[in-house]
Amino acid sequence: MKTYISIFLIFLSHVVSAQKDGYAFMSIADSLQTNANSVVRNQKIDITILSQRKMNIKTLRAVTILNELGVNSINAEEHYNKATTLRNIEAVVFDANGKEIKKIKQKDFKDVSAAGGGTLFSDSRYIYLDYTPIAYPFTVVYNSEVETSTTAFIPQWFPIDNYMCSVESSSVNITYPANLGFRKMEFNFQKFPIQTTKDISGQLSYVVTNMAALKSESYSPSVLAIFPRVMMSLTKFHLEGVDGEASTWAEFGKWYSEKVLEGTTELPIEAITAIKKLVGNEIDPIEKAKIVYNFVQQKSRYVSIQVGIGGWKPMLAKDVDRLGYGDCKALSNYTRALLKEVGVESYNTLLYGNSDKRNFEKDFVSLQGNHMILAIPNNNRYIWLECTSQDDPFGYQGTFTDDREVLVVKPTGGEIVRTQNYEDKDNTQISKNAYAISNKGTITGNSEIVSRGSQYARKVRLDKYIPIEIEKFYKNYWSNIPNLNLLSTKFENDKNDIKSVEKLSISGEGYAKFSGNTLIFPVNAFNVHQENIRRVRGRKTPFEVDRGFVDLDETVITLPADYKIEFLPPTIEINSKFGNYKAEIDRTNDHNLVYKRSLTVNRGLYSKDEFDDYRKFLEDVSRNDNAKIILKK
Repeated sequence: MKTYISIFLIFLSHVVSAQKDGYAFMSIADSLQTNANSVVRNQKIDITILSQRKMNIKTLRAVTILNELGVNSINAEEHYNKATTLRNIEAVVFDANGKEIKKIKQKDFKDVSAAGGGTLFSDSRYIYLDYTPIAYPFTVVYNSEVETSTTAFIPQWFPIDNYMCSVESSSVNITYPANLGFRKMEFNFQKFPIQTTKDISGQLSYVVTNMAALKSESYSPSVLAIFPRVMMSLTKFHLEGVDGEASTWAEFGKWYSEKVLEGTTELPIEAITAIKKLVGNEIDPIEKAKIVYNFVQQKSRYVSIQVGIGGWKPMLAKDVDRLGYGDCKALSNYTRALLKEVGVESYNTLLYGNSDKRNFEKDFVSLQGNHMILAIPNNNRYIWLECTSQDDPFGYQGTFTDDREVLVVKPTGGEIVRTQNYEDKDNTQISKNAYAISNKGTITGNSEIVSRGSQYARKVRLDKYIPIEIEKFYKNYWSNIPNLNLLSTKFENDKNDIKSVEKLSISGEGYAKFSGNTLIFPVNAFNVHQENIRRVRGRKTPFEVDRGFVDLDETVITLPADYKIEFLPPTIEINSKFGNYKAEIDRTNDHNLVYKRSLTVNRGLYSKDEFDDYRKFLEDVSRNDNAKIILKK
């Protein structure tokens, strides 16, 4: 009995100690563990704007990581450069019982260049905690302090920044001089327990407590459309060594053009001579721009570094010309400088580059974006140039920059404009196919696939793939064909017509299955919809199909001579608000068929109550894509 009492007292002492520390896993409420991979125990951000040219940011973040899927929630990282000084960074790790197991000082953090290469970016640094846990759950308590002269960019407050993460407590406090014109904009506060604890001249504070995790669901919209956040900015600010003042996008764009971009487009005489020689007697501005764009693609390479991390002022065009590399700002600005020399007007354009379509907040003037492209005016629209790509056709916008609101920076002022929107009907994949089934069940055939619009973006670099990458791509794409063997491959990236053409010959043993004296195989060999969408009970979020598309397939099928047709799938047609599907078989004769298939999926934001209908639509498509032909010997 004494032994049991001793063990109990030891256990109780550990519990009391853990509770005292405050980071024991057992102290987390059950409601905050539900659907959570991580729990923010306490996040406290203090932003002190001391003047137009000085801002201090202190961060305390304590987060318990429940499993390996929650590791990304640690977020123990900072960026610094010549305008931003890192005053302090440290972390402490606790085990599941709240017992301290490791202290991590600044020297133990990983401190690397913010760019993959290039000495001109050596002052832009990224420091982060690289911690490998020995067990789950564990807690990281992270502290940092940075001081910066860049007051044009005030960090947004995200009390929760991802699905599957809950919050015990998160707060932010902003202190600022009233004469700088402080502004704020709140998003998605309605459904979350956000409290504004102070909102007076010179000070703003928010706090949220006990916010349950929101489960990640298929096709959930971006976290920006769901979770609460606050954007902040100043009318009077400082950036890249110069003061600024702007309350409209027109004022902001004019200031950025005059104070940040001014003086960055000077080129050496050799570069000017070379580009003018290339352009020659061409007088059409768009044709001139094509020549310049091709020149930049051939001459330069991209160094990955986001706008904002490596500063907001492009490196000098003459340095890009000399070195042959640059980030998005540098390459866009270099292209602008070359275009200027041959008489073509263009404008630097700031935006959020991501496959998720994130807009500039047009009703809130502030320094936004993480990427830069170039805009060339052409009648009443713009031609957009992605200057970091050595492969993209002139004027093509892939899924990284399409269909979003951006800031075009003109000498006369800034303008919010929407980039090119590829309509559903423009995102096409059209295939012409033929295959034969042998009496041993082997499939042999060929396929020609032409892709355009956003579907082109998935295929644009196929001609650059090495054989092992090609094999991996098609074994995944045609995973429905067992023992796939690529007999021949040919790719064409038509940059003038902006289309990708794939020509392939294949074989696969065991495609058709034997059952006694019958042979059974799926009629659709080359474009099977295989997406498996899980059922979501009690769905909480709406769902979004951010890009629609159209697939058109026609396949000639040759059957083995010693078999006759016993069953053909009937014509199927499905029409819904989410799209349309049709599959039919034309019987040419007893041994030759033509299979025709069309699938249209409509882009849209749909209510959570419609998700089951959408899932059923795609399930019906998948089921009919796997419809079988039965042959009898």
